[in-house]
Amino acid sequence: MFTKIKDKVEKLIEPVKPVPVGSYQYHGVKGDRLPYRLNLRVEPSGEGILIINASTVLHLNRTAAEYAYHLIQNTPIEQAAQEVADKYDISPEEMKRDFADFRAQLDTIIHTPDLDPVTYLDLERVEPYSKKLNAPYRLDCALTYRLSEGATQDDAPTYRVKRELTKEEWFTILEKIRQAGIPQVIFTGGEPTLRSDLPDLVAQCEKLGIVCGLLTDGLRFADKGYMRSVLNKGLDHIMLLGTPRDDRFWKSLKNLMDDDIAVTVHLTLTSEDHSELEEALPKLAATGLRSLSLSASDPHHEKHLQKLQEQAIAQGLSLVWDLPVPYSQYNPINMELKSKGKRMAKGAGNAWLYVEPDGDVLPAQGINRVLGNLLDDPWSSIWRKR
Repeated sequence: MFTKIKDKVEKLIEPVKPVPVGSYQYHGVKGDRLPYRLNLRVEPSGEGILIINASTVLHLNRTAAEYAYHLIQNTPIEQAAQEVADKYDISPEEMKRDFADFRAQLDTIIHTPDLDPVTYLDLERVEPYSKKLNAPYRLDCALTYRLSEGATQDDAPTYRVKRELTKEEWFTILEKIRQAGIPQVIFTGGEPTLRSDLPDLVAQCEKLGIVCGLLTDGLRFADKGYMRSVLNKGLDHIMLLGTPRDDRFWKSLKNLMDDDIAVTVHLTLTSEDHSELEEALPKLAATGLRSLSLSASDPHHEKHLQKLQEQAIAQGLSLVWDLPVPYSQYNPINMELKSKGKRMAKGAGNAWLYVEPDGDVLPAQGINRVLGNLLDDPWSSIWRKR
């Protein structure tokens, strides 16, 4: 898609002026030709990200960002066709065909249930995190370092914070996030479901148009009533920490798969559970799960981890590498950064940052260099220090 225009862009001697940098919004109304919410963020490179219905983040190259801009601005098709045609030296008819293809792709996304939170489909795109950004694509927000009953003290760095932000303080932070143009938040911990105000925080993300995810052990989702109290507030996707030997995990996973939400399961390979995880893979696939995150507790498990990855793919599971992972005595974050490779390292501190329960901002979870406090400090100063 858009290859003809791209070829002509690359042949131009003088650089083409991209869409103006900034954030653009469209909120459709009943009976409108665009009955959905669109939020576009354009980077200095001219590339962009498009948030659809506060649930899906679509990465766009320069041409796609141009089309999204005109779509949101409600530019008449004849005017948009002429502007793009003049800019890229193509015919208005060619632009109209490509624009129609772009609209069709958006319609596919909008009407696809349980779509993953970050999507590309077959839109041409740049390599993730290869460009300088005005703001990250995501903030991982630890709401608490408290843990579910039975977890050990080493499973979260409780020594790092002396207090948790209140709900109102998190509301202030979420508004800062919206103003900075950050499209996605993932609530993590500790165990975020131990916060009684979690449904309210999810609802605030929905209100502000921020894509909202959750990383949880999922034990409370064995209770369908509680699960729906969170999901119905606008939660867009969830990562469930897999404990195959715990029946509550399977019950929570079933409840989630029966509902309308994108789910990823995270498994950590240790020296004791290699065969257990192998046996769990077909059972996971049988639930309808499509997305799996895998990591190892020790670099010596690399061969076993690779084998597990191959078996997961054979079961039809897609591997996810760039969602946050839990703190764990078996799963140190620096091991995650090593095991996930160069793309993970490139994303940490650039495509995503980490916020502790007291508002302190780190380049990534486990990289304990405080950039500032998101409640007290301007976003611009925090972003400059990363």
